[in-house]
Amino acid sequence: MRKIIVGAQVSIDGVMQAPGGKWEDPTGGFELGGWAMPHFDDVAGAEIDHLFQNCDLLLGRKTYEIFAGYWPHYDEKAPAGNIARMFNRIRKYVVSRSGDVDTSWRGSVLLRDLEEVKRLRAEDGPSLVTQGSTELIHALFANDLVDQLSVWVVPVILGNGKKLFADGSVPHSYKLSRSRVARTGVMIAHYDRTGGIEVAKGSEEILSDAELARRERMKREG
Repeated sequence: MRKIIVGAQVSIDGVMQAPGGKWEDPTGGFELGGWAMPHFDDVAGAEIDHLFQNCDLLLGRKTYEIFAGYWPHYDEKAPAGNIARMFNRIRKYVVSRSGDVDTSWRGSVLLRDLEEVKRLRAEDGPSLVTQGSTELIHALFANDLVDQLSVWVVPVILGNGKKLFADGSVPHSYKLSRSRVARTGVMIAHYDRTGGIEVAKGSEEILSDAELARRERMKREG
């Protein structure tokens, strides 16, 4: 079975929208596109290279179109040329309910829904790594399909934008498998899914009149 790995660059407040460039994704009036790149150094870049070793890409339509309009035309001899070579070589799976997407980028395969993603995950093959693709990632978490999580936490607060997590994710605990900190303050952490959520038993309850009244108030306030 393949593993699905969510790879994401996020701000401290959890925003993952348009980390790479101004026009990457300005939807919703987002004006801070490109916020992650000034913080990337050789350490953060090496972890990006490591993530994409022996993998296929799993992308939502919007992110796929960003990539397809950029990486096939990127000079492979320029900086980040290794990423261009890798992306142009590996298979790209794009999930689109409408199917209205140009898959002429070499190695691109259209998936119409999450059932096809589940069938793909059940097959043998390289890990499936996401980039961007907020709506797809939310659906993967909601359907308990995320096996690993790799995050680059960039030391900025953006205030608004598309978030990595949304309500509705299936609860799970994750174990840290590896971490590094870039000189720029970017914290890179790789997690493997383990099991359910452990809940602390806590100390002995003290059911004072004040505590009982607080609980009743919480019930009324919902």
